[in-house]
This record gives sequence, C-alpha cells and structure tokens, in this order.
Amino acid sequence: MTHEMEEQATPEALRALPSRTLSLVAMYSDRLFNEGLGAADARKWHYAALAALREAGPVSQAELSRRTSIYRSDMVAVINELEERGHVERTPDPADRRRNVVTMTASGRRHLERLDKLISDLQDDLLAPLSGPEREQFSALLARLLAHHSRR
Repeated sequence: MTHEMEEQATPEALRALPSRTLSLVAMYSDRLFNEGLGAADARKWHYAALAALREAGPVSQAELSRRTSIYRSDMVAVINELEERGHVERTPDPADRRRNVVTMTASGRRHLERLDKLISDLQDDLLAPLSGPEREQFSALLARLLAHHSRR
C-alpha cells in the first residue's frame, strides 16, 4: 500500500492533527539521517560531538555531554567510537587528573567537513518541497515551538 493510500485510509480526525504530522515527519527525518550518516560510518551523536568540539575547542567529557545533551554514559561510548576512528583524542586534564579532556584531531576536522556537506544534502532532501523562504519560516516556527515547550 502506498503512503497516499495509507493516508486516505487514515481517519480525517487523525490526518488533521499537526502533532501527528510532525511526528511522522520526525520519523522520516530520523530514518533519512540515520541511513545517510550510517553510510558515512557516522551517527548523529558523532556529528553532535564533533560540531561541539569545533565550536568550543577541547573540553571535558562532562562539558561535551552538557553541550550536546547526550547522557554522560552515552557520551563515553560516543567518544570511544570517535577515538577508535582517530577523530578525537582523550587526555587527562592537567588541572584535574580525574577528568579527561577531549580534543578533535585533524582527521576529525576532515571527517566533520565531510559530515557538514552530507548533513546539508540531507537537509535539502528533507525540505525539498519547500522554497528558501518557506524553509526559513518552517525552521523559525519549529524553533519557536521548541522554545515554548522547553520552558516547562
């Protein structure tokens, strides 16, 4: 059954719910990005960690966790994966030997540049039916919704 046929079979009361539509688009977006990044031997969390390191420079694992909203226990696994691939280095913090400082390597910077291009292409795919101004408006509306509900 095609998507159009499935939608026609869906009760109008459900089709009219913006929350349902947003959820379906989010599921499609997750699948699109997970598959696209997977083909590049990466995950969304890899991109988040590398992007945060580019912006902040070397930081502790705890700070990287705060900046990306990735749970600390999950961040350890993300850093392990990035370190195995040679994209980051983890060294003891000279100010506090109990903490590790994570630094992006030259390989990590090159990998992040490739991921930036891939993410841009995936964004274009996701938002293909929208014009440039519509994309800006859509992004602004989503940001407004998120800001409103994040205050709760």
